[in-house]
Amino acid sequence: MSRHHRLNEILAMLSGEGHLEVERAAEALGVSTATVRRDFEHLAQQQLITRTHGGAVSTSSSYDLPLQYKIARQAKEKQRIAAVAAALVEPGSTVALNGGTTTNEVARAIASRADLAQGGGAPVTVVTNALNIATELAVRPHVKIVVIGGTVRPQSYEVFGPLAMPLIGQLNVDIAFLGVDAVSARHGASAHHEGEASTNRALAAQASRVVVVADATKVGQRAFARICRTEEVDTLVTDSPPEEQQRRGFEEAGVEVLVAG
Repeated sequence: MSRHHRLNEILAMLSGEGHLEVERAAEALGVSTATVRRDFEHLAQQQLITRTHGGAVSTSSSYDLPLQYKIARQAKEKQRIAAVAAALVEPGSTVALNGGTTTNEVARAIASRADLAQGGGAPVTVVTNALNIATELAVRPHVKIVVIGGTVRPQSYEVFGPLAMPLIGQLNVDIAFLGVDAVSARHGASAHHEGEASTNRALAAQASRVVVVADATKVGQRAFARICRTEEVDTLVTDSPPEEQQRRGFEEAGVEVLVAG
């Protein structure tokens, strides 16, 4: 197990339990207690945990894991989802991407499409409120980046808030790719954070096509703040066919479900 993966697992255990002993972490991770202590010290230096005698406790900032420590769960599935989603993008079109590990993969898939980089035509324009996506795509000469301003949420690198709304309201977007915390036929697309949900809702409202990208663990679930109703979603790209009740619900709402094989 790599150090990056260990750090993610430590934060995940602390997120669920609030306190973690060195010995228990070492047993769970299959490493020595000395390795765990070094990992604890590294995370404490990053202000993500607080060291205690013999262990560590979570801090207020570690309940929602920062993306630099997230080993994307279902990583291969998200890459397959991203490939299907990126194939929907036409040369010269404008797409919006919110923050998240799945949309980050979509951004990479768009940037790696050779046909979008050839021909000398108009570049694909990417509108995003995710700083990590903007940074990654900024070096791609065939992608034009528009970054939405506002308040940065350090847990996800997303920019949100009232400062973002005036710019979003002036944009026309061909496709909005939305990474979500949950999506269901009954409750629509939703997020844990209400500020992010509001900004994502505004992005979706400016798009001709709304595409939700979500791995199977998020389908059939709901989170605290609604992004948009099911009827406002045009396409769901996921990695596994939804269970029958969800499938029928999406179908009745007019949502096209694409399964990344």
